[in-house]
Amino acid sequence: MPQPSTRNTFNGFALTWRMPIIVWQVLFFVGPLLFMVAMSFFLVKNYRMVEAFEFKNWEKMLTRGYFWDSYALTFILATLSTIVASVLAFPASFALAFKVSPVVRRWALFLLIIPFFTSYLVRIFSWYVILAESGVVNSILAQIGLGPYTMLNTMFGTLVGYMTLTLPLVVVLQTFALANIDRNLVQAAHNLGCSPIRAIYTVIMPLAKTGLIVAALFCFILSFGDFVSPYYLGGSKPPTLPILIIDTTKSGQQWPRAAVVAVVMMLTLITIAFASLALAYRKRASR
Repeated sequence: MPQPSTRNTFNGFALTWRMPIIVWQVLFFVGPLLFMVAMSFFLVKNYRMVEAFEFKNWEKMLTRGYFWDSYALTFILATLSTIVASVLAFPASFALAFKVSPVVRRWALFLLIIPFFTSYLVRIFSWYVILAESGVVNSILAQIGLGPYTMLNTMFGTLVGYMTLTLPLVVVLQTFALANIDRNLVQAAHNLGCSPIRAIYTVIMPLAKTGLIVAALFCFILSFGDFVSPYYLGGSKPPTLPILIIDTTKSGQQWPRAAVVAVVMMLTLITIAFASLALAYRKRASR
């Protein structure tokens, strides 16, 4: 009997159901991204953009020290934010995954999601009041003879804002990753003589590697592209790349040069994302 063909055939029904996400991606991601790339080659004459294909904007931005200073600052702050958020989130995620009942875990995850129901800008302004030299933190420290300390318009203020944005999300993602670990494997490690700390490093973290890396990736992406925290809590000096985009557009309507900065940011994030996902889903070599 002839064997049925294994070739891929056109499936109109499946394509119909995929069309909404395809159209959404084209309209709201691919299309604007291509336009932004094209705009980076435009010129500004008499405060008006003129269609062209010139590399002057790229040359102008990539040969300036202030651009690379902003790039390095943004990358360092995003990396530091990712490390701090991942380290702070892991104990809470571990407790929610292994030490509490499913009911408590569900309520905790719900409470972690609640901050996203409010405006991020409002939460940042609340920190502005708390961290001010006459704010809540310095008032408490003054009671024990410390301070006042300058926490606004500093890297510390920026990191506090980044934690406000990313820490709840990192805890949620890490908790999902840890909660899906097979408890029998952890118990087997304990039966074989693993201490609790060693079991975490040799069993739990490798099994949850994908979720932990994805959580860190989301933290890096959100921190790298955030404008609000470095502007309102960090003082915007020196500027990060998002602030540099705003400053560039205000300087003679230089939208093409701002597009160069945005394209560089997108290329950086795409590179980091693919590298992180490759690491997350890479299988360990068999011994």
